[in-house]
Amino acid sequence: MSKPSLLKLYQEQVIAHLQKEQSYKNINEVPGLEKIVVTSHVGHYVNERKAAVEDVVAEIAKITGQKPSVSYAKKSVANFKVREGEAVGARVTLRGNHMWEFLDRFIHVTCPNIRDFRGLPFKSFDGQGNYAVGFPDQSIFPEIELDQIKRQLGFDIIFVTTATTNEEGKALLKALGMPFRDNQKAEENAA
Repeated sequence: MSKPSLLKLYQEQVIAHLQKEQSYKNINEVPGLEKIVVTSHVGHYVNERKAAVEDVVAEIAKITGQKPSVSYAKKSVANFKVREGEAVGARVTLRGNHMWEFLDRFIHVTCPNIRDFRGLPFKSFDGQGNYAVGFPDQSIFPEIELDQIKRQLGFDIIFVTTATTNEEGKALLKALGMPFRDNQKAEENAA
């Protein structure tokens, strides 16, 4: 089985670029992508939660090519009409070739498919080099047929890196081609 193109790019160009740019002394200091977690929660579908969870499982399976696991409520919360042990969402963790292929599709197909896309925000880093981004519906993914959508489902995608700081995580994802928002252009357009 051949390597994904983005993995080849990382191994052949990105590692050397980051080692030079960040002045790492050892090649093992260069951050890498550890995993990608795709998750969705259906808490707002109170009356039809079971059907919504089935839809989420099917949608995530189409998007990632991997069957997700169902998430269950840990506690009962009366205000949210949730009982302990009730299914409330689904998640999948991508590693290896699946992760690199998903990232390649996300960067080159999904992001350009977003209406009025001006780039992903820089503010979504967690302080430890990991990046999270959320989307209000599944229609941005090309694997989803628009006429088959039964309900609007939001998704969160978390890119977990081996970077220790936000700057290292930004440098890694930017070198891989992540379409981040250009702050100067955003400021010029606002003025």
